[in-house]
Amino acid sequence: MTHTLISTESAVRLPGTAAFTLRRSAVSCAVTVISTALCACTVSTPKPVNEFGAQPELPLPEQRLIPTVHIAPAQRWPSGTTPVTAQGLRVQRFADGLTHPRWLYVLPNGDVLVAETNAPDRPDDRKGIRGWFMKRAMTKAGAAVPSPNRLILLRDADHDGVADQRTIFLRGLNSPFGIALVGHDLYVANTDALMRFEYKDGATSIEGAGTKVVDLPAGPINHHWTKNVIASPDGSRLYVTVGSNSNAGERGLENEHGRAAIWELSRADGRLRVFATGLRNPNGLAFEPQTGALWTVVNERDELGDRLVPDYLTSVRDGGFYGWPFVYYGDHADPRMKDEGAPAPAAVPDYALGSHTASLGLAFNAAPDWPAPFAEGAFVGQHGSWNRSEFSGYKVVFVPFRAGRPNGSIVDVLTGFISESGSASGRPVGVVTDGRDGLLVADDVGNTVWRVSPGGVRTSSLGR
Repeated sequence: MTHTLISTESAVRLPGTAAFTLRRSAVSCAVTVISTALCACTVSTPKPVNEFGAQPELPLPEQRLIPTVHIAPAQRWPSGTTPVTAQGLRVQRFADGLTHPRWLYVLPNGDVLVAETNAPDRPDDRKGIRGWFMKRAMTKAGAAVPSPNRLILLRDADHDGVADQRTIFLRGLNSPFGIALVGHDLYVANTDALMRFEYKDGATSIEGAGTKVVDLPAGPINHHWTKNVIASPDGSRLYVTVGSNSNAGERGLENEHGRAAIWELSRADGRLRVFATGLRNPNGLAFEPQTGALWTVVNERDELGDRLVPDYLTSVRDGGFYGWPFVYYGDHADPRMKDEGAPAPAAVPDYALGSHTASLGLAFNAAPDWPAPFAEGAFVGQHGSWNRSEFSGYKVVFVPFRAGRPNGSIVDVLTGFISESGSASGRPVGVVTDGRDGLLVADDVGNTVWRVSPGGVRTSSLGR
């Protein structure tokens, strides 16, 4: 049976949508241009702030007519170079020569599925002069390659940390991203639909079109196109992420139905409901191993200054509202929503991950052999900034936990993705533990899957 996300009785409509109207007319835009020409924009004096942890410092927002766009141009990894690991860890190429690998999933037998993917055609997402500049910026960042639309299977038969077998596992997909296996049902989250395929133990490929489980919000805008899926520990439910269709609601909330949310699907009866809302662009999903709570990593809004708004890691409460687009980090009002109050009290995220880091991947460490401080906590893949004068993100970090909650300062795990000249040799996205002692990292600009594991001395990126 196919279920339609938008037409289901529980389809999400952000509270207050009916009364919400964006008023950005050509006249107001012209007034802004003239005002900007007559006087300089007010910018707060930069000062050191803490953008991380349970209680980040939040400066006043800054609004500019032309947003800061600072992209690290894609360069690929020079021969003989690697990222840099923290002390006590080592890194190696698990697989290279891939085509824009963004997301990873480890099957029960240790085989690794890689989503080779990129954005679909979105004719209404990058219109006008602003859209033209953004398209050029994304091309510079290596993010404009055609989507391969397939899953690759990697097998490390001799367990030496390097994949020695590679096959095309599944093709003909539509900007695939999230992957989840329950029994023999393999779920793949395309940009426009959740699909189900029959998986046989040890299979190196799947043929056939699969079965559509549910439609997902897409369409000609489809601004945040990635859709992730994860199964509950008992396999009875699936959770699907759907990012917003804009930065901060500027396209009108009529285009946000079913978005900025995490959905829950019952596998037994196909019942679909919204689980949590107000999450601008949730990507990584994982269940914390001690408490069983669902956690997510959220890519927050842009264009409020270098130090706003921090991306975050948070537990997700059933029925929770997390603020987007009205407020951020609890009750901090977005000035672009000054005529509209938040429709409900917003939950405060658990842990800030820094502003404009593009935090996407999430995996809890389940391997006991990692040295302190990596033994208990969450790995996060940070794809890297564009709306900041100085680069942020472009690395994999670790948030220490204790008793199922964040506890301590954020720690770098894998860095060195930015060269001394300011180019990006790689950009980390998805992260996943491999069932042994390794952490796998998808690097979509470097076309590589890296494997980080305990042992050895701190590595250095050669040729830097």
